[in-house]
Amino acid sequence: MPKRTDIHKVLIIGSGPIIIGQACEFDYSGTQACKALRKLGYEIVLVNSNPATIMTDPETADVTYIEPLNVERLEQIIAKERPDALLPNLGGQSGLNLCSELAKAGILEKYNVQVIGVQVNAIERGEDRIEFKKSMDALGIEMARSEVAYTVEEALAIADDLGYPVVLRPAYTMGGAGGGLVYNKDELKTVCARGLQASLVGQVLVEESILGWEELELEIVRDADNNMITVCFIENIDPLGVHTGDSFCSAPMLTISEECQKRLQEQAYKIVESVQVIGGTNVQFAHDPKTDRIIIIEINPRTSRSSALASKATGFPIAYVSALLAAGLTRSAMIHIQKMAPGPPMMMAPHAPTMLPVPTWAAMAVESAWNDVMPPPWLPPRRLKSPNTRRQPSPKQRNWMPFVRTVNHTPMPSSRISTAMGTR
Repeated sequence: MPKRTDIHKVLIIGSGPIIIGQACEFDYSGTQACKALRKLGYEIVLVNSNPATIMTDPETADVTYIEPLNVERLEQIIAKERPDALLPNLGGQSGLNLCSELAKAGILEKYNVQVIGVQVNAIERGEDRIEFKKSMDALGIEMARSEVAYTVEEALAIADDLGYPVVLRPAYTMGGAGGGLVYNKDELKTVCARGLQASLVGQVLVEESILGWEELELEIVRDADNNMITVCFIENIDPLGVHTGDSFCSAPMLTISEECQKRLQEQAYKIVESVQVIGGTNVQFAHDPKTDRIIIIEINPRTSRSSALASKATGFPIAYVSALLAAGLTRSAMIHIQKMAPGPPMMMAPHAPTMLPVPTWAAMAVESAWNDVMPPPWLPPRRLKSPNTRRQPSPKQRNWMPFVRTVNHTPMPSSRISTAMGTR
């Protein structure tokens, strides 16, 4: 399938402020999405509240809005720019939440804006704890015993039935915001109140504790024809109880058997096919090494912090490929493009036997993004080049900064950055 011709202008929601739980990995993903879609000929409108990012550089998008990320301001931008499509799943949790709010408010339908890369109902199935539990039950995939609470009193009653300690997981949050492990009623009252406030829908999942289990992640990429690959198997070194954003991990998995990895992959494929995300999806599992029991923790129907790690570890640019797939390209189309414009040698993923090799259709994306994402080892290091207006770096600086991108100091056209209420 070639790229979509029914859309010409794409709105991308950026990563917002760089805070604990939402770091520069989402700036990386959004930047790669802009570059991929512009190479396909689409006009890109970027909205981000943080000017201190790569994606807000003038050359990244055709039009850049440095505005607060809220429904009111986004509606003003949509009314002014009239984009044909919205790509919400490459800017972290902020993009997904805003997409859901825009859809519920009827703004997307009002201005005929299509959502690409992920379906709006898929966001709900992936982020809403009740819908996610229903989806997993339908697929026959085991989850930790849990119930949903909307008040602190409900959470206390559920915890009494499950037994302490319990885990609180607020819906529509990222980085474990508002949740945590609680050991008694006093801790539950404090954490649950915080979680209900942090949740977009005032919902907290009270879950049995699986403290001490192994936490395992898979990065899956899927196209519109339901072709799927596992880009990376990730094993968190710290056990469950330490959040993945505060932990460190290994790619490939070091202590997990091949048979267990196959089971993880089979379950991940079922989940991704059910949610129908086009592009990258992060799937998180818990594994009990004593009983060999596997349960699903959650999925992120978007690029995640682990996606950036997986891209660096394997050389596969997940965010870049996800943007191409969201634009309508599929495996067959990428094979054709690769034949027309061959890139670097095909890379095999340096992983366990269950790790699928990076297929031929990905080579085109790697070739297009290698200078921006990960310069291959067979290329000589690029030296830092600076305009004459800046002091030239010393040889010592060149040795330790071989891949620093340079800044274009040419005057920025006034039409490149504007505000929602100003003129372009």
